[in-house]
Amino acid sequence: MNSTLTLGGDRALYVGGLPPTGWHGHAAPVLLIGLSGRFALHLEGGRVERCHSALVDAGVQHLLDPCGEQVALMYLEPDSHEARSLRQPFAVHGGVIPDVAIPVRSRSAMDAYLHHFDLPSLLRLRCDPGRPLDVRVQRSLQWLRHPGEARLGRDGLASGVQLSASHFNHLFRAEMGVSLRSYRVWSQVRLAMAGLATSPRLTDAALHGAFSDSAHFSRMFRQTFGMTPSSVLKPLKEVRLVP
Repeated sequence: MNSTLTLGGDRALYVGGLPPTGWHGHAAPVLLIGLSGRFALHLEGGRVERCHSALVDAGVQHLLDPCGEQVALMYLEPDSHEARSLRQPFAVHGGVIPDVAIPVRSRSAMDAYLHHFDLPSLLRLRCDPGRPLDVRVQRSLQWLRHPGEARLGRDGLASGVQLSASHFNHLFRAEMGVSLRSYRVWSQVRLAMAGLATSPRLTDAALHGAFSDSAHFSRMFRQTFGMTPSSVLKPLKEVRLVP
């Protein structure tokens, strides 16, 4: 099966095979689905879930062993409507909810749900709408995701929304569920992966994400996903950018 990567404005989808990962935690919630069978999800404290699907909250350290199965990984930006609606279920379940998705009875139907990012159809979980994101954090996200020539640091972001640096840090974490530092790395990695849509070279991807060099990109990618970028991104058959 060919592996594919689809990147949207507030979500991302990987479909295909993967090697077992190392320990990692990323700045976005993820829905994991075993498309051809169960996978193993290792969590801190020796807990292991062998399941067909799982939701893992942002910041939760985990190790994914696909057990040789084809998998789908759907990442939700923490400010998205869907991710914010999951805040309460995650709080109730301790950040990990196993076997939360519908069974894979038809691959064509499952692929349609996945590629349309149709979370309500995928989940066997009732989620109430989350409250709106603070407008100051919304503004800072635009600067982080579309930095242009000027990449603002923490002080610049705080100044842009008329807050002190410490107050802005606190507000960002409270609203997003992750630290500004973690989210900045996440947004850079996403930018780098988006660069693969125009060039398959990992060196070009690193530059697109404004990493200092490919080694820096590799370290941050491994920290984010528990895998080297070459093991995941080089075998990709398609990278799509969608609105």
